[in-house]
Amino acid sequence: MRARQVMTRPVHTVAADASVYDAAQVLLNACVSAAPVVDADGKMLGIVSEADLMYRTEIGTVPGKSWLTRLLADDAQLARDYIRAHSHRVADVMTRNVVTAEERTSLGDIAALMQRHRVKRVPILREGRIVGIVSRGNLLQGLLAREPSQPESSAGDDKLRSVVVAELAKHGWASSFQPTNVVAENGIVHLWGYVSSAAVKDAHRIAAENVPGVKRVENHMNILPPEVHFGI
Repeated sequence: MRARQVMTRPVHTVAADASVYDAAQVLLNACVSAAPVVDADGKMLGIVSEADLMYRTEIGTVPGKSWLTRLLADDAQLARDYIRAHSHRVADVMTRNVVTAEERTSLGDIAALMQRHRVKRVPILREGRIVGIVSRGNLLQGLLAREPSQPESSAGDDKLRSVVVAELAKHGWASSFQPTNVVAENGIVHLWGYVSSAAVKDAHRIAAENVPGVKRVENHMNILPPEVHFGI
């Protein structure tokens, strides 16, 4: 399988000129732990994660340093730590050296990148612009979608996935918490994401079942509790 077959899209992004508070709001609203940072032209500049926003003076989470640590640390590192804890600009706190891949990259290669660089997600780029993101969860989704006894038909599955995504996008009840991720393998469609009720979950399944070419739908969507739905 390739990245394009399991990647989550569209991707929630943060503008390069946004504040750290804007970034925190995006992560919370989208129920994601990281988001790519893009410029005005949509080019990816970096990624901001929960880890980048954890240690802040506003909430008293900046770890103290012993006198020995301060003595041994060089000025550049002390300056970087200060910026990360005090700057209000996403561009100052984001991670700039991001491991990325292309749509045609195999899942095996992406798994190797995650292991080698100790990252949990890999942004998928097309000509420098973000088109999707593959997380560890997406790799597991791809694993569950496999049907080893059947021949691969990735070209047909790519088209089927696109048709199912387009069909879901037509409906107002489609998940508003985060994009529904669709994985198609040998005509079997897997749905992943979060919904507000059992009825909405069933509606996603039925819409996918009615797409010509879909052999079966595996609905893995999770129902969020009411307090999450209403932002409590």
